[in-house]
Amino acid sequence: MKRVQRRLSRGRLAAAVVALGLAAAGCGGAKVGGSGGSGGSAGGSKGTVNIAVNPWVGYEADAAVVSYLLAKKLGYTVQKKNLKEEVSWQGFESGQVDVVLENWGHDDLKKTYIEQKKVAVEVGPTGNKGVIGWYVPEWLAQAHPDITDWKNLSKYAGLFKTSESQGKGQLLDGDPSYVTNDEALVKNLNLNYKVVYAGSEAALIKAAKQATSQKKPLLFYFYEPQWLFSQMKFVKVNLPAYKTGCDADAKKVACDYPPYDLDKVASKKFADTGGKAYQLIKNFSWTNADQNEVASDITNNGMTADQAAKKWVDSHQSTWQAWIPA
Repeated sequence: MKRVQRRLSRGRLAAAVVALGLAAAGCGGAKVGGSGGSGGSAGGSKGTVNIAVNPWVGYEADAAVVSYLLAKKLGYTVQKKNLKEEVSWQGFESGQVDVVLENWGHDDLKKTYIEQKKVAVEVGPTGNKGVIGWYVPEWLAQAHPDITDWKNLSKYAGLFKTSESQGKGQLLDGDPSYVTNDEALVKNLNLNYKVVYAGSEAALIKAAKQATSQKKPLLFYFYEPQWLFSQMKFVKVNLPAYKTGCDADAKKVACDYPPYDLDKVASKKFADTGGKAYQLIKNFSWTNADQNEVASDITNNGMTADQAAKKWVDSHQSTWQAWIPA
């Protein structure tokens, strides 16, 4: 998730590209802005909107609410495509993706697909404020107050050793496709740590929960917005302060992650022909608390994405009503 210069999941990229092609092949239906197609309102769909869904539940919450409104209020058919971030952007060029609802930086991808290839456009902010960083459970920070200063991390490396960290302290990251400078940070700050990948957001959250409930030391990559912060307390480690340009060279990064104003990106074709569907997505803007509410219902309350979206829509009409184009 998060994101500036991104560490790509190179080993999975080819497979993800294939998956994108397969997903598109199975979609069918009308093109965005066209007529006919299956699904949608009782009077027939106004077209199909292809939404990329990246692998974290906050994004799923965005997609749930936008998809629900597109279908129930405007009569569109929505195709959700579960894709990694890099592959989602490739979909702008192939025509298989209309919109990315939660983009974390990615200046490199914006340069390629917006400035150079001109197949995508910026659509404006989501309203969400993104934070990426390293965290420890609150109880651990209380036991060792100086542990939140990066200069002291190597002193505490022994607390974080695991069978996977090769005798060093473990820094636990999530999905390998997330934006992360962590391997470069460990190297450039000369920290006695090894980055280990949990493999998914769910696995990362499970580890964070266990670290709190079982009092297990854990240093981990995490981010906001994220519903878990409403249930448990974590303390962010103070890395060297971010300054504009300090992350320009991914291999030389030795500073904290920047603050993110999360935004939306759409294909140029969708922006030109998407009609009211594009206008709704352009108008879509909510808070971290809104996203966390829907994400928590999906994760913790046994709701489907559609059920969680309906619950939020039913109780926040004053928010989403302004997104609906006239």
